[in-house]
Amino acid sequence: MSRIIKYSQALNEAVDLCLAKDPAVYIMGLGVPDPLGVFGSTLGLQEKYGDKRVMDMPTAENAMTGIAIGTALAGMRPVMTHQRIDFALLAMEQLVNQAANWHYMFGGKMKVPLVVRLIIGRGWGQGPQHSQSLQSWFSHIPGLKVVMPVTPYDAKGLLISSIEDDNPVVFIEHRWLYDIEGDVPEAVYRIPLGKSKLVREGRDLTIAATSYMTLEAIKAADLLAKKNIGVDVIDIRTLKPLDKDLILKSVRKTGRLITVDLGWKTAGYAAEIISCIVEEAMTSLKSSPKRITLPDCPTPTSPALAKFYYPRAVHILREVGKMLGIDVSDLEPAANANIPLDVPDKSFKGPF
Repeated sequence: MSRIIKYSQALNEAVDLCLAKDPAVYIMGLGVPDPLGVFGSTLGLQEKYGDKRVMDMPTAENAMTGIAIGTALAGMRPVMTHQRIDFALLAMEQLVNQAANWHYMFGGKMKVPLVVRLIIGRGWGQGPQHSQSLQSWFSHIPGLKVVMPVTPYDAKGLLISSIEDDNPVVFIEHRWLYDIEGDVPEAVYRIPLGKSKLVREGRDLTIAATSYMTLEAIKAADLLAKKNIGVDVIDIRTLKPLDKDLILKSVRKTGRLITVDLGWKTAGYAAEIISCIVEEAMTSLKSSPKRITLPDCPTPTSPALAKFYYPRAVHILREVGKMLGIDVSDLEPAANANIPLDVPDKSFKGPF
């Protein structure tokens, strides 16, 4: 049976079901048993499973990641939760040098079933040390899988698959997604890692998007439909391994590609998507592919700068207009309507 629940509740339910199903699963992280429960995604778990399986951790990220890796090698399935992706940078040696390499170094005989949940995205002027989007960095590392779900349904199914995977998974959540709602089954279900999803279908252009920007791409596609412009919107979902076949199929149909990602432009994930398409479907392209990303400067704290820093649906509309040679200025007011500066919409609650 399905219900309408929030993204944060879907994450909570995924961990709850995995804890109940497998005694080897445990979760730890700064603020996990906090009254706010990491945006609600860990609420009630310690009360249900105790502080030996659902635990807070000190601000010693490198050491605690080493402990998680050690327990994973010993047969446990740890889920580490960081309230900012920036905090995990203190554990990069453990993640990149250790967790990512053990399976390879020992000829496939060792496994590190570790999930690291990381939070990205803008909000409340948190600036360059608390709101970076570093997914391309993790995607660059052999041995790490990188997942970025958008919908509550995908969040639950992909998190269960990640926890059950025998390799380290970096599971990245955008802070603007926690309050969105969707239809989610109560039972255990799994979405395979490495499968993208076509969420809108059209004939004129392909938009391949990651994380929250998938919602902005859908908004742009719905507005463009008023001009009889059909857009394939692909939610990449799993950045590594990448399901490039779905993107290739779409581009071979439409002949045009825009990639949308909230990482930086230079050496970013959007560039990786374009490289794959140019290498394998160059003759299908009717125009040069384009990237919509963050500019190559640190994340701003000032509202005056943030206003011009982050791409939204209106920027996608303008790029489509350029690519197709059409005027989309009449669609821009609807794309910009009732948008606050630092939250996705006026109903957004936070908590921080």
